[in-house]
Amino acid sequence: MKPIVAIVGRPNVGKSTLFNRITRSRDAIVDNMPGVTRDRHYGDAAWDGVDFTLVDTGGFVGEDQDCFAPEIRFQILQAIEDSDVVVLLLDGKGGISPFDEDIVKILREVAKPVFYVVNKIDALEQEVKLYEYYSLGLEKLYPLSAEHRYGVSDFLDDLVRVLPPTDAAESDDMVKLAVVGKPNVGKSSLINRILGQKRLVVSEIPGTTRDAIDSAVKIDGKSYLLIDTAGIRRKKKVSKKIEKFSIIKALKSLERCDVALIVIDAFEGVTEQDVNIAGYAYERGCGCILLLNKWDIVEKDSKTEKKYRDQLRMEAKFISFAPAMTISALTGQRVAKIFKMVDEVYNQYTRRIGTGQINRIMERAMERNEPSLYRGRRLKIYYFAQVSTRPPTFVCFVNYPEGVHFSYKRYLANQIRAGAGLDKTPLRIIFRKRTGRGR
Repeated sequence: MKPIVAIVGRPNVGKSTLFNRITRSRDAIVDNMPGVTRDRHYGDAAWDGVDFTLVDTGGFVGEDQDCFAPEIRFQILQAIEDSDVVVLLLDGKGGISPFDEDIVKILREVAKPVFYVVNKIDALEQEVKLYEYYSLGLEKLYPLSAEHRYGVSDFLDDLVRVLPPTDAAESDDMVKLAVVGKPNVGKSSLINRILGQKRLVVSEIPGTTRDAIDSAVKIDGKSYLLIDTAGIRRKKKVSKKIEKFSIIKALKSLERCDVALIVIDAFEGVTEQDVNIAGYAYERGCGCILLLNKWDIVEKDSKTEKKYRDQLRMEAKFISFAPAMTISALTGQRVAKIFKMVDEVYNQYTRRIGTGQINRIMERAMERNEPSLYRGRRLKIYYFAQVSTRPPTFVCFVNYPEGVHFSYKRYLANQIRAGAGLDKTPLRIIFRKRTGRGR
């Protein structure tokens, strides 16, 4: 495992900007509004050939400043405990605050390297602003500007010198799972239940999670990466700029996952927005599992589960391949079974079908149901070939690609599902005109 470096500090000192600068990304949401980052956020970084993991944390504030303050403080302390090196970021423009003094007292008790960094120092002549911070009894201060790169190289040179050696390289075979859904459906609670620890901030106030958060876990010897995301609201309900960024990040998390765990509040019932979110996952070609959460508080009889499944199939026909499960993140009901289903979906999602097998399936399909005429001419399907996985993608060479009706495309897809055992994964068929030969 790579060494872990945690960035801590009060709100609005530039932690996320420094995170983005070091990771050379825009993974952390940056906004002038204090309290933007609430959960711990992880990113890969490298300097001078040394790889490490950087953690962006929520702003350290008093309980009267933010209703999430106790939870944020818990996350910061957890990040400090989990890290190998701590970076306290201070504000070179704003000066010392009582929160700086509080966190310095905490860090004095930490038995690991701590770097005290003063941000928003843009040039040599501005380094006079460091003197105020020496009053905190700090021996070494690093002046820098996360926004303009001033002093960042010198700081990173010293940082990588104290990092512990990197452990053996981790396997890249980790199955990536994005946990998505509306606000307050239990996404973070589900991940906490899986991890068995209070890894993410959990609150009944919608919108608690604003970044996409990654957590690694091993289940029965297999590695999974759980990506918790901000709740996706309907567009007309997205008013604050920060929540707009969160939605973008949630959608991007679908682009980098293998399987989307779409969490639905069963107590509230299946809503239009649940279907919209499933549509986002479908458009991005993710494997999908529909999780009906809070099943423990649903009034039910022997037909209740079937009614829910029928409703899902009716309102989200496009994702009829996706398995559905009833769970309770609160009690743990059936949570352990999620990963058996994940493995089934992932195995299909990454499966490659031989050209001979796929063409035999298609020959039988066309014998049962011939392609229709197009402009008075019979459509000819020459052969199929799988060109990629994640999801399984096939190219069909045909004389008139534009003449293949959508209903026949659906028929062929269903035949592939049945014949190749791909009933739980999305799949794509690309129709191309065969060139270089007579029709």
